[in-house]
Amino acid sequence: MVAVEKQPIWPGGMILAALAAVCTALVAVTHSTTAPRIAANEQAYLEQSLAPVLEGVEYDGKLSESTIVIAPPHDLPGNDPVSIYRVYGGGTPVAALFVVSARDGFSGPIKLLVGIDGKGMVTGVRVLEHRETPGLGDLIESDKSDWILQFTGRSLQNPATPSWTIKQDGGEFDQLTGASITPRAVIRAIKETLIYFDQNRDLVFAEAQEDE
Repeated sequence: MVAVEKQPIWPGGMILAALAAVCTALVAVTHSTTAPRIAANEQAYLEQSLAPVLEGVEYDGKLSESTIVIAPPHDLPGNDPVSIYRVYGGGTPVAALFVVSARDGFSGPIKLLVGIDGKGMVTGVRVLEHRETPGLGDLIESDKSDWILQFTGRSLQNPATPSWTIKQDGGEFDQLTGASITPRAVIRAIKETLIYFDQNRDLVFAEAQEDE
């Protein structure tokens, strides 16, 4: 019986280690070259998402340049931290954009972007995220109906606070055909955001100035 000479395994191990090192280096180089581009794309997407709620408002710079986060508990809609983007024009705060959550949507929380100018008037509202019923509750999306546009130009005085609900409940605002829970939740969240802004206007803008 002829003895088979065993080959040492260390050369193969060295090759695998070398290949792993090369792959790691390639991944690191790829990340270092693509990370700035990814960050820039994310920043551009954020700016594009914020801009629609500020139609007609003149402002300087980027919308996300001055941001604060309000940690819970707070008096804003939702139980999550709330991001507030402060918007400037000529060095003066002209609006605040709130990312809030309507707690009681039909299928769960509804994330909203609510813009409010310095006088407490809604500059626009957009739905950022939801799980409402297709064909019914999802009509809160601006690309599926103009329902969400009815809040632009409104304030706590237009209409008065008790009228911040759907017409079915004696309020000012249209509901959605076949859906009342979803619009009630959205309207309530917008009203609560307006109330918070009215009661904390100086705080929001003062913090923005202190951060500069």
